[in-house]
Amino acid sequence: MNEEIKFDANGLLPAIAQDAHTKQVLMFAFMNADALRATLETGFATFWSRRREKLWRKGETSGNVLRVREMLYDCDGDALLLLCEPAGPTCHTGEVSCFYRALSTRPMTKDE
Repeated sequence: MNEEIKFDANGLLPAIAQDAHTKQVLMFAFMNADALRATLETGFATFWSRRREKLWRKGETSGNVLRVREMLYDCDGDALLLLCEPAGPTCHTGEVSCFYRALSTRPMTKDE
């Protein structure tokens, strides 16, 4: 594994999944070293569930997997961007993306 990748004190790394074609942000989750290794080995997004305290491959029950086409890490090595091809909706609610609710609906102007 890349030595430049830095896991936090809990052994976790934030990971953002983005559609490789549309560039829409699909979801956010955490990876530990085993999840990162599984993703690299299989080509399918695998994460660490903090609530269940176990690995989970995205889509393992729904079939809506995320095939990872490219993985990028940020300049500090402490966050990942997964460019993916989703097989169906990514969110467990059935939405394409987990980011479908607006906190503020006031559109920004071009001067802001």
